[in-house]
Amino acid sequence: MKYVLVTGGVVSGLGKGVTASSIGVVLKACGLRVTTIKIDPYLNTDAGTMSPFEHGEVFVLDDGGEVDLDLGNYERFLDIKLTRDNNITTGKIYQSVINKERRGDYLGKTIQVVPHITDEIQDWIERVAMNPVDGKEGPPDVCVIELGGTIGDIESMPFIEALGQFSYRVGPGNFCLVHVSLVPVLNVVGEQKTKPTQHSVRGLRGLGLAPDILACRSTEPLEENVKAKLSQFCHVPISSIISLHDVTNIWHIPLLLRDQRAHEAILKVLDLQFVGKVPREPKLAEWTERASKFDKLKATVKIATVGKYTGLSDSYLSVLKALLHASVAMGRKLVVEWVPSCDLEDSAAKETPEAHKKAWKLLKGAEGILVPGGFGDRGVQGKILAAKYARENNVPYLGICLGMQIAVIDFARSIMKLPGANSTEFDPDTTSPCVIFMPEGSKTHMGATMRLGSRRTYFHVTTCKSAKLYGNARFVDERHRHRYEVNPEMVPEFEKAGLSFVGKDESGRRMEIIELPSHKFFIGAQFHPEFKSRPGKPSPLFLGLIAAASGQLETLLQPNSNIVNPNPMPRYIGPVVPKKTLYPKGHAKKPLDSLVNGYFANGIIHT
Repeated sequence: MKYVLVTGGVVSGLGKGVTASSIGVVLKACGLRVTTIKIDPYLNTDAGTMSPFEHGEVFVLDDGGEVDLDLGNYERFLDIKLTRDNNITTGKIYQSVINKERRGDYLGKTIQVVPHITDEIQDWIERVAMNPVDGKEGPPDVCVIELGGTIGDIESMPFIEALGQFSYRVGPGNFCLVHVSLVPVLNVVGEQKTKPTQHSVRGLRGLGLAPDILACRSTEPLEENVKAKLSQFCHVPISSIISLHDVTNIWHIPLLLRDQRAHEAILKVLDLQFVGKVPREPKLAEWTERASKFDKLKATVKIATVGKYTGLSDSYLSVLKALLHASVAMGRKLVVEWVPSCDLEDSAAKETPEAHKKAWKLLKGAEGILVPGGFGDRGVQGKILAAKYARENNVPYLGICLGMQIAVIDFARSIMKLPGANSTEFDPDTTSPCVIFMPEGSKTHMGATMRLGSRRTYFHVTTCKSAKLYGNARFVDERHRHRYEVNPEMVPEFEKAGLSFVGKDESGRRMEIIELPSHKFFIGAQFHPEFKSRPGKPSPLFLGLIAAASGQLETLLQPNSNIVNPNPMPRYIGPVVPKKTLYPKGHAKKPLDSLVNGYFANGIIHT
C-alpha cells in the first residue's frame, strides 16, 4: 500500500480537497486503484450536528455516514463509494481509545497522546486504506490522505505526530507528502511572494515532516524565478513544484497536474513509475473533453435555488455540483440565482421591502426552481410560496427532502383547502399534519438518529417522468437524511386531489417521490439525489430539471435518448483483511484490529 498525504499551509480554504481529489484522478488515470481518507481535527464525532454555516454541507454516504463535504469531492472526482470510516475526526479517535481503556485493553497502562492516540490514528489509516471503494475485489494501490486545517493548528498536532511516525512505519518509497501553500501577489508591488510558503514549510519541517512536492496556489502560473527560489529555500526540486493557478473550472485541475508532470514526481517518490518497463501515463481524454466542453458553453439556463443558507454556497455544494453536471450534459451554462427563502415571505415585504422585491424578481426570472433540504422553521413559509409559484405558473420545480415536504404542504393548503396543513416539525399542534415525525426517530439525541444512508425506492407508476428519467428502472437506491415524512394516513386524500406518489419504499407506506402529472415538471424527492451525481453521470432528477428548464425534456425522455443513463454505482465489497506484509521497505508494526465548481451565481462567476 502506498500513501499520499496532502497538507495545507498559510491559510485555510486553498483547495486541499480539490487538490487531493485531482491527485487521485491523475493516479487513477495512470492505472492505479485509489482510495481516500479525510482527517478532520475537530472534536465532533462526525459532521452530522454541525451547522452548514460552520463547515459547509453535510455529505451523506451509502452506509449512512454524515461526513465532511470533501468526501463528496472524492466520490465525484474518482467515482467511488466511501464509508464513514474514511472520515477520521478527533472525536472518533478519542472515543475509540476511551472505549478500549474502559474495556481494559491497555492492561493498566497510563493512556497518553503518544503512543496511544497516535497509534490509534495510524492503525485506523492502515485499516481503512485496505478497504476497496471501486467495486472491485482486493485492496487499492494508493491511499490519498487529506489533513484538514492548516499546519500549526493546535488541534492538528496529534495527527501531525502520528503521520510523522507513520511515514517511518511504512518506510521509504511508500509515503509521499504534498504540501498545498499560497503564493500571493501584493497589489502594491505586483510580484509573487514566496515568504508565506517558506514559513509554512519551515513549520512543517519543525513538526517532523518534509514535503516531497509543493502545490502552490496563485492567481497566475508561477514564474520560473519564483520556482527556483522556492526550491532553494524549501529544499524541493523545481520539477516537484506545481503551479495551481486559477482556472475557468475545477475540471482543469487534474489536467494542470498532468501538464506539469506532477504524476511523475509522485510516482517517483512512491516507486511506481513503471508498469513492467513502460512509464505510467495518465489517460485523461474524458476529463479534457469535459473541461473543454464546459468552457465552450454559451446558452444559459437559470435556476433559482431557494433556501436559508444561501449566504454560503458550500452549504449546498452537492446540489450545486449536481446542477452543474446536468447543465453540462444538456449543453447549457448554469446560472444560479440564490434566493433567501426568508425574503420571499409576506413579513419581509414590511420589514425589508427591497430584499423582498429582489427575491421575488429573482424567482420570477428563473427558468427552473429548486428547493433543497433543510431543518428548522426559519424561511419555511418562503419555501412554500416558491413551490406554490412554480405549481401555479407551470415553472419546472424540483424539491429535495424538505423541498418535497413543503410542496405537499402547499398542495394541502391550496388545492385541498386545508389552511392549517403543516408539518409537525413546524407546528406540533396542527390539525392537518401532512408531514409527521418518523416513529423510529429520537427526540432526545440529534447525532446519527435520522433515517440515513442508501434506501431503496420502488416506482409505483411506471409511466411517470421520474421512472423514465431513471431509465425505466423498477427501483432506485438513493441516499437519505431526514426525521420527518409525509403522513401515510393522508396519502389517499392527496391522490384523490391529484397529487401522485409515484415512488415509495419497500413497505409502501413511506412516500419517496411525488409528481404533478398535469405539470410540465413538478417533482419532489424525499431522498437526496445530489449525493450520487457525478461529472460523467449526472443525477437523473437534476437532469430532468435542467432539461425542462431549457425546453429539452421531451427529447430527454425519448426511449432512444443517449443522455438518460442511471449507471448504478459499483457496490461496496467490504473490508479486506491483509494477509501479507504491506510495506516490504517498512518497519515493524502491530497487527490491525477491524472496526466497524464553475457556475454563475447571481451574475458572478465562480469556479
